[in-house]
Amino acid sequence: MPERSEPAAETEGVHVPASMARTRPPRWRQVACQPGVVPAALGSGVAAAILIPVDRPGIGWVLAGSVLVTAVFSIDRNARRAAANVSTIGDPAPEPGTERPIRPRASARRRENAGRLWWALLALALLGVGAFRAAGWLFALCVVAASVSGSLAAVGRRSAHGVLYDMVAVPLAASAAVRWAHAGMSRVHASEAKRAWRLGMSLVVTVALFAVFVPLLGSADATFAALIEVVTPDLDPPSVLRWIGLFGLFAVGALGAMFLLAGPPASAASDHGGRRGLRRPEWALPVGALAILFAAFVAAQFVALFGGGYVRRTAGLTYAEYARSGFWQLSAVTILTLVVIAVVLRWAAQDTAADRWWLRGLLTALSMLALIIVASALGRMWTYQQAYGFTVLRLLVEVCELWLGLVYLLVTAAVARLERVWLPRAVLATAAATVLALAVLDPEQLIADKNIDRWLHGKPLDADYLGALSPDILPATDRLPEPLRTTVRNRLRAGLDDDTWQSWNLSRAIARRR
Repeated sequence: MPERSEPAAETEGVHVPASMARTRPPRWRQVACQPGVVPAALGSGVAAAILIPVDRPGIGWVLAGSVLVTAVFSIDRNARRAAANVSTIGDPAPEPGTERPIRPRASARRRENAGRLWWALLALALLGVGAFRAAGWLFALCVVAASVSGSLAAVGRRSAHGVLYDMVAVPLAASAAVRWAHAGMSRVHASEAKRAWRLGMSLVVTVALFAVFVPLLGSADATFAALIEVVTPDLDPPSVLRWIGLFGLFAVGALGAMFLLAGPPASAASDHGGRRGLRRPEWALPVGALAILFAAFVAAQFVALFGGGYVRRTAGLTYAEYARSGFWQLSAVTILTLVVIAVVLRWAAQDTAADRWWLRGLLTALSMLALIIVASALGRMWTYQQAYGFTVLRLLVEVCELWLGLVYLLVTAAVARLERVWLPRAVLATAAATVLALAVLDPEQLIADKNIDRWLHGKPLDADYLGALSPDILPATDRLPEPLRTTVRNRLRAGLDDDTWQSWNLSRAIARRR
């Protein structure tokens, strides 16, 4: 009786027997661990524990981020140089007057490195906002955007797991990275282990010497004791727990980033692969009908814009009430339209020139009409704020609507080229850049300026709301008369306590001097 062959299993695009697939070692065992990985991770964790002020924006955030980025990319650069040196051994020497030929993947590698550098610099710029702006909500957005940018910098090229994985690749790789680093340490040669042990003993002796001499010198001179008190943190239990948490978070994050750099995830396949099952009549009818519907709505918007009396007669609303009534619906329309365009762009057939012509034409028309709807939503929100006042939430909603407008411009470019592989990362890049631009704009000062402008034109001013904002708005209060100016400024300064050097912030420093 003939033997039955084992069923085949697919592993990274290669069909292998199921028994081999089951015995294949995990990925963290297949990736070489570079020297210096563990010290780099420990250094990043220690820097984070020392530098980061968890309770407020401060300069320590960008300093800790700079230490992590420098440590991670230094290890990666050394590993790449070592690999390049090994790969050139045995290459024939170039003839006189000629240069060594460039490998085919060199240009792609340079583009990938340029992308990593862009995302890393963007992450540091977002963390740097903490040194200039005091608004906690704004810096929280910057930290989230910086985390996503850092993960994209570590992944580099577009992975086969999709953009959602790329956004959180570092924390997802943390568990494997810890085992990878531990396995790398276990393979250290005896001479290297002895060297590491001697270095560790040197650090222990250093700490012991400081523990003995610092108290003695501090008790001998009051000025030196005051300096020691400034640079020495409090050793209360909450602080110790915070240091441990920051150390673990940044050390594991550094390990995850180095693991992804050493063994990048599988690259995504080309956008031209895969079956496109929607034929032209199947998608053109609903998309065309939707475009006609949008065109009718846009025409109605022009009637409302140039005929305010018509709005009041037909809807019984003031223009501000009319603007408020439809903003959220228009925002939902713009988001759902993006979904429709993405589905059609992915699944619509492009077999013939006519298919491609219809795809470009209808999706471009739909995108342009959606852009007009975005502009309508922006106009409605601006009108509403002029009537009822400017707030952080309303400004954030308006910024999100502006970002959606940028996304539609990117979608239009993708439709024109019929290529979408670059689109998800471009959308994320514009999102992070929008957060950074918002920070540069100084949103809370803008809100205060606009509300004071309304008040100067005879509209009510919510002084309690101004006093609940951050010290970022302090320059705007110069336009307020006394005693209102003093009242608002006293509320802004009420929650200010002294900053350490790690938590130094320009906005709070200016507020203390005014």
